[in-house]
Amino acid sequence: MSVTNDKYAIEARNMDIYYSAFRAVKGVNLGIERNRITALIGPSGCGKSTVLRSFNRMNDLVAGARTEGEVLYRGQNLYAPDVDAVQVRRNIGMVFQKPNPFPKSIYDNIAYGPRINGWRGTSAEMDELVERALRGAALWEEVKDDLKKSGLAISGGQQQRLCIARALAVEPEVILMDEPCSALDPISTLKIEELMFELRQNYTICIVTHNMQQASRASDYTAFFLMDKEDRAGQMVEYGPTEQIFQRPNDERTEQYISGRFG
Repeated sequence: MSVTNDKYAIEARNMDIYYSAFRAVKGVNLGIERNRITALIGPSGCGKSTVLRSFNRMNDLVAGARTEGEVLYRGQNLYAPDVDAVQVRRNIGMVFQKPNPFPKSIYDNIAYGPRINGWRGTSAEMDELVERALRGAALWEEVKDDLKKSGLAISGGQQQRLCIARALAVEPEVILMDEPCSALDPISTLKIEELMFELRQNYTICIVTHNMQQASRASDYTAFFLMDKEDRAGQMVEYGPTEQIFQRPNDERTEQYISGRFG
């Protein structure tokens, strides 16, 4: 078993990601700090969502995808042969770009994950879990009287918070968010950002965003990715505290991207 740094919830070491013969991402070394919000930024096609999905093996669902190098979680390489990808996704949850509630009631959206994972509690305990998850996603007060309503019948911003609550229900340690606000209005976006700050107390969050303002105001650390012009592979250019990345970047390419001069 590899030795990992205790301050990191997830750590990528010399990570390359391929789609069949094409290397989409190369040479990523990145530590996601515990109980912090890390933003992955960069122009379209630079590999940031591919990197995010590598952290809970969602890329495994893409035909021909493979990851080389190491992605460490609790000292274990998540890509070791004896690691169960389903268990990885229980510990490292995912919230996608577009809200995707199940065509079930709000209550059953939350209860679904625990049930398929072998829930053995009572119905009263499930009620408590559903309430706890909805409170954790700052949604309880808005839907507590409508738990039988379809998850598809609430607003887009509420649907995205429902998806966050659904992720919380299986009690992960890490929550990955792939552009979770891109389909939302500004008010809903701010609610999600406020929620992220609250969740940071108990969870580690890693978010992909195209929104520079969101990255600057809502993250503790930022990693900037760019596509290598020669081999078309995404690579991490710079990583550090968000304030430093946005105000005093070490790489000229980072400064050019953040100031809008390319990308």
